[in-house]
Amino acid sequence: MARIFITGSSDGLGKMAAGLLVEQGHKVVLHARSDARAKEASKAVSGAESVVIGDLSSIAQTKDVASQVNALGDFDAIIHNAGVGYREPKRITDDGLPHVFAINTLAPFILTAMIKKPKRLVYLSSGMHHGAGTDLSDLTWSKRSWNGSAAYAESKFHDVLLAFAVARLFPNIYSNALEPGWVPTKMGGAGAPDDLDQAHRTQVWLATSTDPAALVSGKYFFHQRRRDPNPAANDVRKQAQLLEACEKLAGVKLG
Repeated sequence: MARIFITGSSDGLGKMAAGLLVEQGHKVVLHARSDARAKEASKAVSGAESVVIGDLSSIAQTKDVASQVNALGDFDAIIHNAGVGYREPKRITDDGLPHVFAINTLAPFILTAMIKKPKRLVYLSSGMHHGAGTDLSDLTWSKRSWNGSAAYAESKFHDVLLAFAVARLFPNIYSNALEPGWVPTKMGGAGAPDDLDQAHRTQVWLATSTDPAALVSGKYFFHQRRRDPNPAANDVRKQAQLLEACEKLAGVKLG
């Protein structure tokens, strides 16, 4: 059985994935942004091993989450599930960053850079990344008028860039991205049309399955099937540009 850490696992798809993994007999460490949410997560996924706490909109707290995870020992897989959605207003964090970018893009970069590398990394993207702007010159929206939907789509494009960059730079790791579908979670909204029961299964499959189809790297999935990503995600120069920008903002290097 595997040991898995899941970010943003106090509700939504993260909680669903954690519950399924525990049901399958795996060891799971949860993540919540506050003590109150940690108590909710522990209650909701009673078989989880433990919960680490930290607000991923904060660079300092994200680094502390990485330290907490490292203190717990080795993991077989990490699922980068935490995220905020496309309805977000422009909220600036204490670090001076749009909180959509801070949580959806920078936090998974920091955690990937700082946590001891597992055997598998899974990054949650979105179908909206297919139509995202791929120009990385204004990652923090300091030169443009805010558009929450576009900011979200771009952040999910960044997640695919990150997954593919890790796959290229660390060939001994299975690093992949996926879209769960537009499903009726708190983020997706009650009217979302896709199948909620399928939404969390691909990340569990990529994190634990011995199916040869899951033992790949640098790929993009939807409902356990390969799907073509935004073609720009394969651009090595864009991957390098994103890593360089995140390294500068976070003060940590991917290595």
